[in-house]
Amino acid sequence: MERTFAIIKPNAFADGNSGKILSRIYEEGFAVVGLKKLYLSQVEAEGFYHVHKERPFFAELTEFMSSGPCIVMVLGADNAIKKWRDLMGATNPAEAAEGTLRREFGTSLGENATHGSDASETAAFEIGYFFSGLELL
Repeated sequence: MERTFAIIKPNAFADGNSGKILSRIYEEGFAVVGLKKLYLSQVEAEGFYHVHKERPFFAELTEFMSSGPCIVMVLGADNAIKKWRDLMGATNPAEAAEGTLRREFGTSLGENATHGSDASETAAFEIGYFFSGLELL
């Protein structure tokens, strides 16, 4: 079973969509290996998204991610990284396929409801950023 990292972002949490997203996660056959509700500080968001530090959207992204509670998760499944990215859909909700989480719950390119690791190396960093080994079932 492969593991991936996922976030239900502040906009989806504030809009009351966390339960709907979690329900879809279970319906799609993922195991929830770890789960936490967090309110990231600006510094924590900047540390998590450090790879985007030189990008023009960095400040807006980290401000958004520290604007309210979110849910961070470790999901497990066969081919979990690809499976989660397929369920999320395209980064821009307007371009995401029907039935994807971002299409259904995203409100804009910057507030697209969910995050997911894009590779096994990224997943390892992201999981380790938020979870200790003892927190993963």
